[in-house]
Amino acid sequence: MPRSVNAVASRQRRKKIMKAARGYFGGRSKVYTVAKNAVEKAMKYAFKHRREKKRAFRRLWIARINAGARTHGMNYSTLIHGLKTLNIDLNRKVLADLAMNHPQAFQAVVDRIRQA
Repeated sequence: MPRSVNAVASRQRRKKIMKAARGYFGGRSKVYTVAKNAVEKAMKYAFKHRREKKRAFRRLWIARINAGARTHGMNYSTLIHGLKTLNIDLNRKVLADLAMNHPQAFQAVVDRIRQA
């Protein structure tokens, strides 16, 4: 009986890898075995960095909130604690945006915490 290799599926699989490796340097975009390793590693980095991006943004938001709070004579932890006790549900992303782009609104939040 003749050997069946399913060339269609094999070609599609290789084509998918080569398409993903487009734009890579040298053999990484030309040679299948090298491209396969490069794409595999790139996918690992992409997976890892999608999670790290969330951490990086949170750190950035906290730094911006802290800077905004300190301009009004308060620190980050006091501000967040005040928000929690008053049940003001503003997340860090929104607070950071207020601190950077809408200082009057951020001032109102800080004043509301001071009153309590």
